[in-house]
Amino acid sequence: MAKRIIRVSEAQAANDFPKLLACVREGSEVVIEANAASVAVLRAAEPPVRLLSDSLRLARLHSSTATLDAEFSKDLEAAIESRREPLEPPAWD
Repeated sequence: MAKRIIRVSEAQAANDFPKLLACVREGSEVVIEANAASVAVLRAAEPPVRLLSDSLRLARLHSSTATLDAEFSKDLEAAIESRREPLEPPAWD
């Protein structure tokens, strides 16, 4: 699906920023222009992603002894379960 591109002037962007932000949340890209030249682009932020190479570098940095063997997923699940706290949402009046 092609991303919808919305072009607006600086004045339009300043006057209707909440609406433009809503468009960005829905997947559009907003180009803000001055004198027919693009000066800024609003688009959704990229979700943070950690590459495997970064994870391995961090593991070496912290002298990790973890190995990705057949038992690794079981060890990982056990570690997650041992740290899991029950969800207790706040009581609203």
